[in-house]
Amino acid sequence: MIKDLLIRNVRPMGGAATDLYIRDGRVAEPGNPDTTVREIDGRGQIALPGLVEAHTHLDKTLIGMDWFENRVGPTRNDRILADRKAKRELGIDARRQSARQVMQTLAFGVTHIRSHVDVDTEIGIANVEGVVGTREAFRGLVDVQIVAFPQSGMLGREGTLALMEDAIEAGADIVGGIDPATIERDPVRHLDAIFALADKYAKPVDIHLHEPGELGAFCLELIVERARALSLQGRVMVSHAYCLGMLEAQRQRSLIDALAAAGIAVMTVGSPSAPAVPLGLMRQSGLVVASGSDGIQGTWEPWGSGDMLERAKYLAQRNGMTNDADLEETARICCFGGAEAIGLTDYGLTPGCRGDLVLIDARTLAEAVAITPRNRTVICRGRVVVNDGILDSQFCDEKQRGA
Repeated sequence: MIKDLLIRNVRPMGGAATDLYIRDGRVAEPGNPDTTVREIDGRGQIALPGLVEAHTHLDKTLIGMDWFENRVGPTRNDRILADRKAKRELGIDARRQSARQVMQTLAFGVTHIRSHVDVDTEIGIANVEGVVGTREAFRGLVDVQIVAFPQSGMLGREGTLALMEDAIEAGADIVGGIDPATIERDPVRHLDAIFALADKYAKPVDIHLHEPGELGAFCLELIVERARALSLQGRVMVSHAYCLGMLEAQRQRSLIDALAAAGIAVMTVGSPSAPAVPLGLMRQSGLVVASGSDGIQGTWEPWGSGDMLERAKYLAQRNGMTNDADLEETARICCFGGAEAIGLTDYGLTPGCRGDLVLIDARTLAEAVAITPRNRTVICRGRVVVNDGILDSQFCDEKQRGA
C-alpha cells in the first residue's frame, strides 16, 4: 500500500515556503494526516508539477544502442529516407527504446509525454503497438500520449491512410500530420484527410509544420479553417510552425491572433537551426505555447537528453531572453503550457491535481532554468521514484522487465 505523502518546506513555482500533501495520489489539503503518512523534508527546494514533454519521438531514439555514425544528407527528405533505412537495419525495437527514453526523462521530472510514432507502409503500425506497450507499463506513473504520425507522407504512399485508422484503433490518441505542401504536395487534400479522421474518431490533431514563410502561413490558415469548422478548439496543435518566425510583423501578428482565437496551440523546440518563433508575442496574444525535445539521440540528430528544464533554457537562449521574468516564463511553458496544449485537466500543485511533482535545488525559478540542477527528487502519484537524481532501483527493474 502506498502511503500518503507530506512534503514539508517546499516552494511551489519558486514562491513562499509551504507544505504539500498528497492523498490517494492527488494533491490535497493537509488536514489531519493519518498514521500511514510518509514525511519528507523538501529543504526549501522549488516544487514544479511534473514536467511536460509535448513533442518527442519515443519509437526512434537510439538510447542504449550503439553509436549511430551520422552521414545523412542535409534535407528533410534525406533524413526521412535514412530514418526509414535505419528502422530496417538497426533493430530499433519501439517497445524497448520508448521505455528507455521514458526512464531517462523520468529522472529529470518528466511525467507527461506526447510522442509522435511513425506509421507507414513498411512498418505498418508496429511502432504504435510498441509504444502502446510502454504506455501501459508506465500507466499511473508517466502519462504517454501517442500521435499516429505519417512521417513519410500519406498521399503518395497508398495504404497509409488506412494504416492511420488501424493505428487509432490500436490505441493511438491523436491524429498526426506532416508538411501538407512540401512533403504531401497537396495541402488541402492532406489536411482534409487528417481532419476527417479526427472527426470520425473524435481525436485531437497534431501537425508537423516546417513549411517556410507564406507557404507555411497558407497552411496555417487552412488548419484554422478546419479547426473552426469542426469545433476543435483546444484540440489542435501545430508543431514547429517555423513560418511564424519568417513573416513581416503585421502578417505575423494576424496569424498568431487567428491561432489564439481558434484555440490552436503551437509547439516550439527552440531549434538553433530554424527561424525563432516570436515567443514573447505568442504568449502576449494568449496563444498556448508548449515545448518538447523532438528526437533524442536518433538518426536525425545526435542531440538531446529529454530534460525539459534544460529545454526551457534553450527556449530562453534562442529568444535572447536573459531577465528573470522571461526565464520563469519558459519554465511555465515546459509545465503549464505543455499541460494545456496536450489537454491535461488535472495538472498543477493545487488540491485535486494529480500528485506528480519535481523538487529542484535552486533559489529562484530563473536560477533553476539557467543552472538546471540535475539532482532532483521526482514524485509520481505520491510515490517518490527519483531521490536526488537517482531512480528507484526496484522501480527501474520492474519497468525494464516489461521491455
